Amino acid sequence: MASQPVEPCTLALFGGLGDLALRKLFPALYQLDRAGLLAADTRILALGRESGEPATHMAEIGEHLRRYVPAGEVEEGAMQRFLARLDYLSMDFLDTDAYPVLADKLGPVARMIAYFATPAAVYGAICEGLAAAGLAERTRVVLEKPIGHDLDSSRAVNEAVAAHFPENRTYRIDHYLGKETVQNLIALRFANSLFETQWNQHHISHVEITVAEQVGIEGRWGYFDQAGQLRDMIQNHLLQLLCLIAMDPPSDLSADSIRDEKVKVLKALAPIAPEQLGQQVVRGQYVAGNILGKTVPGYLEEEHANTHSDTETFVALRAEIRNWRWSGVPFYLRTGKRMPQKLSQIVIHFKEPPHYIFAPEQRPLISNRLVIRLQPDEGISLQVMTKEQGLDKGMQLRSDPLQLSFSNTYRSARIPDAYERLLLEVMKGNQNLFVRKDEIEYAWKWCDQLIAGWRQQGDAPRPYAAGTWGPTASIALITRDGRSWYGDL
Repeated sequence: MASQPVEPCTLALFGGLGDLALRKLFPALYQLDRAGLLAADTRILALGRESGEPATHMAEIGEHLRRYVPAGEVEEGAMQRFLARLDYLSMDFLDTDAYPVLADKLGPVARMIAYFATPAAVYGAICEGLAAAGLAERTRVVLEKPIGHDLDSSRAVNEAVAAHFPENRTYRIDHYLGKETVQNLIALRFANSLFETQWNQHHISHVEITVAEQVGIEGRWGYFDQAGQLRDMIQNHLLQLLCLIAMDPPSDLSADSIRDEKVKVLKALAPIAPEQLGQQVVRGQYVAGNILGKTVPGYLEEEHANTHSDTETFVALRAEIRNWRWSGVPFYLRTGKRMPQKLSQIVIHFKEPPHYIFAPEQRPLISNRLVIRLQPDEGISLQVMTKEQGLDKGMQLRSDPLQLSFSNTYRSARIPDAYERLLLEVMKGNQNLFVRKDEIEYAWKWCDQLIAGWRQQGDAPRPYAAGTWGPTASIALITRDGRSWYGDL
């Protein structure tokens, strides 16, 4: 990160006492302040429906900061400086009369950032209120996902925002795009001819993208049961990763050049017809099982559960991209809750050499793999073949990693959280790491056809025990092609 503070602004957090703000946004802003990246007169205003004394709510924010910021990173001087920036205003976001009060509270600020940590259904009302109070012209708006429930609702939300805020002042967050390793995908691919010359159907056999969560729904039943894992994870996080892996080189590093190439990938995704779903897509729903030695309930046994729900908590699918670079290369995507471990990784499998000269029993080893891990330990590993050492080993092969672990390599540097980088980029006015409207729409269009196919086929989710890697059908999905998921134990 740069050490120079960005220009001062007032950051208004709508939903300022919600879970996202308390767990992620305030800790991220504290870290930016601690690093000297917030200008001295930058202010932070938390906005929420909760009434009561502002001092009480600011004390609550302080308590959560000490809970979610690692103990070794709590510096009292920085903490007190940060808390002094905070203020709180109780307001009903749907009440247009509340926005002149907000304008009076803000005063004559030169620049404002409005962060919508609220349901997307109120984005339009907030934008309308800001515009009516004369605040829109000097404001950038930040939209949290999910933006809509399908293509039509997504368009409705985006149009309501666009009525008052142009695209160049609209920042749609996908926090995966703020991760250090995800950003390194562009450098890895386009700054290294070793990879870019091999990055096509001639040299890559297949690609895996896995985003696994150990947790269940964490009290989010009301939201999650209406969304499901496809809408919650694949429509945004996994398709964004797919785009960064598969896109052609942008003409430059400007926001629109990068996003133009991502849109081309989404447009080239082959649709999956309803009659193909059984072979190419697997839905799952976790039942009771064990994680880390503890028994955990099934999805239908969670608190406030609808015991007849057919919402999926796991999705695995085989996607294809219809263009010259990727013709014939399958992309296997999977994501689920209550998996054996928390893991986000991309695995690029390179093709075997065309002529094999080593012992036949060693042939299964011949496969270079590039493993890009986003969490828990961010880093990049290239699996290469070498010879076993020793006079008695002959030409016996082994697979070894050439490994870059960010935490080990950059021991003196703290790896910033994704929200820290994204908030800083909003303050700078840089949209490279944010999602454009047409990206959202093409992603929804592709996901909507899967959901429609499930309904048409009456496809119910398959059960899988918590603590496993999903339904057995997800294993068959990839073994049908003579492959297996990388690293499953």
